Amino acid sequence: MRHKVKGRKLGRTASHRSATLRSLATALIKHKKISTTVAKAKQLRLFVEPMITKAKEDTVHARRLVARHINDKDIIKELFIEVAKKIGDRPGGYTRIVKLGNRLGDAAEMAIIELVDYNDINANKTKPSKKKTEPKAKTKVETKPIANNVEEVEAEVVEEKVVEKSSDADDLAKIEGIGPKISELLVEAGITTFAQLAETEVVKLREILYDAGSKFKSHDPETWPAQSKLAADGKWDELKKLQDELIGGKAK
Repeated sequence: MRHKVKGRKLGRTASHRSATLRSLATALIKHKKISTTVAKAKQLRLFVEPMITKAKEDTVHARRLVARHINDKDIIKELFIEVAKKIGDRPGGYTRIVKLGNRLGDAAEMAIIELVDYNDINANKTKPSKKKTEPKAKTKVETKPIANNVEEVEAEVVEEKVVEKSSDADDLAKIEGIGPKISELLVEAGITTFAQLAETEVVKLREILYDAGSKFKSHDPETWPAQSKLAADGKWDELKKLQDELIGGKAK
C-alpha cells in the first residue's frame, strides 16, 4: 500500500522519471507550449511551477536551485530574464492544461500544457473570412444565355487553376509522411514552401495535426523540417537517402 506517497510513477523508475520531467520542463520553457500525455502534463505542472516561482528573485542561490533540474544555461537565462518578467505579479497558476482526446494506437489521453502568459501567441490567429458573394442578377430562362454563362464559369475555373499553378508554392507532398490532405492543412496554416516548413517547429506541426481531427493525430512530423531543409537547399540525393531510412516519414 502506498500510504502518503504523492505523485505519479509514470511507469518509470525514479531516475528515469526525473530525467523525463527535466526534459519536459526544458522544452516547456523553451517553446512555451508542448503536447504530452495528461498524466505527464499534470506531474510536469507540479515540477515546473515551483521553479518559475524561484525565478521571480534573480539571485545566485535561486539560479543554483533551478540548475539542479535544468542543465541548459540558455534556458535558465530565458527563465530568469524573459519568463520572470512576463509572469509579473502572478501569484501562481503559471500553466494551463488543455485535453486533446485519446491518441491512436495506445489510446493514451493526450493534452497540451502551456504557459498562461504566452497564450497571446495564438490569439492573433484569425479564421479565414468567408467571402460574401453578391446576388446574381436574374435572367430570363433561355437556352443561349445559359450556355454562355456555363462557358464563362468554366473559363473562370480555368483561370483560377492557372493562377494556383503559377504561384511560388512548393509541392509539400514530396516530403515523406505528407500526403495531399496534410499538404492542404499546411497551406491553410500559411506553410507553402520547403523553406517555411523547415523553419516550423515540430510542436507547431503537431498542433496543426491535432486541430485537424483524430484522423491526423497518428502522423509524426518529427522528420519533416529536416527533409524540407534538404529540399529547400536542392539536396535531392541526400533527401532520397534520408527518405530511404524512413517508414511513412518516421525513423525506423
